[in-house]
Amino acid sequence: MTLYHYSPSRAGSVAESLLSDYDGALMTDGYAGYDKVAARQGLQHAQCWAHARRKFVEAEKALPKGKKSPAITAILNEIGKLYAIEKQIKGLTAAERQAVRVQKATPILEKLKANLDKKQSTVTPKSQLGKAIHYTLERWQGLTQYLSNGHLPIDNNGAENAIRPFVVGRKNWLFSDTTHGAKASATWYSIMETAKANGLEPYHYLKQVFEQLPLAETDAEIDALLPWNIEPTAR
Repeated sequence: MTLYHYSPSRAGSVAESLLSDYDGALMTDGYAGYDKVAARQGLQHAQCWAHARRKFVEAEKALPKGKKSPAITAILNEIGKLYAIEKQIKGLTAAERQAVRVQKATPILEKLKANLDKKQSTVTPKSQLGKAIHYTLERWQGLTQYLSNGHLPIDNNGAENAIRPFVVGRKNWLFSDTTHGAKASATWYSIMETAKANGLEPYHYLKQVFEQLPLAETDAEIDALLPWNIEPTAR
């Protein structure tokens, strides 16, 4: 399911409300609002390698034109190896993914951690590379959680990709600035993107919902129209 939730605030209470009755694993970017609720509810809080990698890419881009940093190149190469493993294990079961990660990714992560620890003492903290190293080491525990849970992805690119359809159309409702409108948009995008995630063609799915929802009289009949409950033959 893809869920879009509108809030006028970035306060940590928003994350707490969304996850108030949740139990399990959580994959996030570096936003601190998730930390408190994850700790309070004992969630397995994994963090995103794509965001960590991006910090080093930004550090590389900040170099003078034509300059290269062997240190940054080495770090990005190690992260690239982690992603190469993920490509190899795509399609395996969660248990199989976890086993391969433990065997192949663990030594890469150990080498990378040792390198970052060493570099942290020699790189200026306020430099782009220094900030990238600090960001990564500060979140190391979360960045390595995916080793112990084959269900977890290495990053939250799934959520990042789900945001893109909304961002692409954002200029179309630049002046639609009411809370009700924002919540309505979130509801519609949740329905449409969840339908697509379950392999449904959006137009035909909506047509089916509009035809059958007025006839639904029980919760079970409404639930039957949710995207993941549509029979494959009706897709």
